[in-house]
Amino acid sequence: MLITQSAGKFLKRKNSINVGGEMLDLSIPCIMGIINITPDSFYDGDTIKSEYDMLERVEQMVMDGAAIIDVGSVSTRPGAEPISTKEEMERLIPAVIAIRKHFPEIFISIDTFRSWVAIRVLDEIGPVIVNDISGGSMDARMFETIGKMQVPYILTHIQGTPQNMQSNPVYNDVIRDVSAELSESVRKLTRLGVSDVLIDPGFGFGKTLHHNYELLNRLDSFKVFQLPVVVGLSRKSMIWKVLETNPEEALNGTTALNTMALLGGADVLRVHDVQPAVEALRLFLQLKETI
Repeated sequence: MLITQSAGKFLKRKNSINVGGEMLDLSIPCIMGIINITPDSFYDGDTIKSEYDMLERVEQMVMDGAAIIDVGSVSTRPGAEPISTKEEMERLIPAVIAIRKHFPEIFISIDTFRSWVAIRVLDEIGPVIVNDISGGSMDARMFETIGKMQVPYILTHIQGTPQNMQSNPVYNDVIRDVSAELSESVRKLTRLGVSDVLIDPGFGFGKTLHHNYELLNRLDSFKVFQLPVVVGLSRKSMIWKVLETNPEEALNGTTALNTMALLGGADVLRVHDVQPAVEALRLFLQLKETI
């Protein structure tokens, strides 16, 4: 793996990110709990029917040990139909306001690829982490916006869009190709003054089953960036297709792969089920103490 120029700008690995003056410690991995305010998520779509349902789920995630709550109001499953910016904000804004009100100490991440949505959320509740599954490819103003807002940004690799990303993803070498594209984006963000970047290889976002497992098997390759690595494997098809089950029966497989991701250097696990992920993390940390 070649060390990129952008990676070389970071003299040592970042072990924390600044969210509006509050520091999120990443010296040990942490758990990000997923809250989908969508009717058509691949796993938990339409299960949150009221603000009470959402807050109850957030409360349980916080009690179970989540450090970050990631809130999304647009489904990004393969083939998902796009919705308007207006509809996204009508779902998302009330949700993040309620979460900030009831859980002021929790770090909030917003799952959006639209810069205008990020701006509106910042105006409403203050600094958040922006989790962009498109890596800036679906909104040309996103990088500039992140630079102006000075908030942490999760840079995810994707090939295509949610509507076509799984049609026929092709790479010469998935590790090198994903690394090269992430490197170029990190370089652009650095030039815009963005200092808190987390990278996500984008499991399931324009990858075949083989690509996904190659990424997981060589996850430590992304340490070259000296940036925190976010991994989202929770109940994805790369699990249940191998096990010949479905998303509802993919918790055990999710926990197994999350453990492998921790061994490969993951800093943040993005999950639907916080308690099993926290338990996997605790066992991983105990293992590390013996090495």
